[in-house]
Amino acid sequence: MIAARLHRYHDPLKLEQVAEPAATGPHDVIVRIGGAGLCRTDLHVQEGQWAEKSNVVLPYTLGHENAGWVHEIGSAVENVAVGDTVIVHPLVTCGLCRACRAGDDVHCENNLFPGISVDGGFAELLKTTARSVVKLDPSLHPRDIAALADAGLTAYHAVRKAAALLYPGTTAVVIGAGGLGHIGIQCLKALTPAEIIVLDPSEAALALARESGADRAVRVDGSQVDTVLELTDGKGAEAIVDFVGERGAIEDGVAMLRNAGSYFVIGYGENINVPTIDIISREINFIGNLVGSYNDLAELMTLTAQGKVALHTSSYPLEAVNDAMADLDQGRLRGRGILVADAA
Repeated sequence: MIAARLHRYHDPLKLEQVAEPAATGPHDVIVRIGGAGLCRTDLHVQEGQWAEKSNVVLPYTLGHENAGWVHEIGSAVENVAVGDTVIVHPLVTCGLCRACRAGDDVHCENNLFPGISVDGGFAELLKTTARSVVKLDPSLHPRDIAALADAGLTAYHAVRKAAALLYPGTTAVVIGAGGLGHIGIQCLKALTPAEIIVLDPSEAALALARESGADRAVRVDGSQVDTVLELTDGKGAEAIVDFVGERGAIEDGVAMLRNAGSYFVIGYGENINVPTIDIISREINFIGNLVGSYNDLAELMTLTAQGKVALHTSSYPLEAVNDAMADLDQGRLRGRGILVADAA
């Protein structure tokens, strides 16, 4: 099969023929990829930022946002059949450790992470397990929902935490209205009564934010902190949901956060530098968000089926993977980029 593989950090991906994965274990599932989402994490992987954390051996295949059709199953798989349309939870989990048994499979002690620690979905076929596939209505095409497997899942995971704090009369500020941000806005709209203020430097992204349900769309032009404080009577927002995490976003977010407010960190690239006395005296919270659980993904797909969450996507053939990565890196993508193999 054809796969897009990373041979050396900082180099473009190479398209090459590799052996097809096979179902060797009783719970294995082989998925024929119908759509593989592009994520900024793919750029970070390419740049070597995940090298020490993943301990991966190059070359390997990127791609951790995947959806498609079941191609082959192991002897004990009962929840899906060959031909079923599925979205793939990004982690392969054991189901036996304490975290898995508590429903916190994001922190499975024995997890594999296709596209990060093992071969991913920038290919024609992907190997995963029965625990990681969510069966979908066949009317949903994988290319239309693939990015929900991570971008959507991560956004939903953070918003679901924030929802517990956002009662009528509260404000949530979303930093970044791009690939993750426009999903997060829709999730906030579906799960909370809060007023949603969205910040982004791009007018196109702000237009997308309005389409996605933002109550206010504020351009990042140097006056954004003052604007948010004015809109919140000088008090700031109860929740900041930061999908950027760099280029000044963190400093802005902290300045816009209400006392006893919570800052949900999703985007990364820079460090949080806040004096501990400010964290204590203002009683503010910083909450990390890594992907989401299987149940989070199933709930998100319910919202999608209900028409409450929709992806804005741009499709690329698998052969154009490096063009797609460049568009993502240079900010030319509106919504999410999706790689589609010829056979899909």
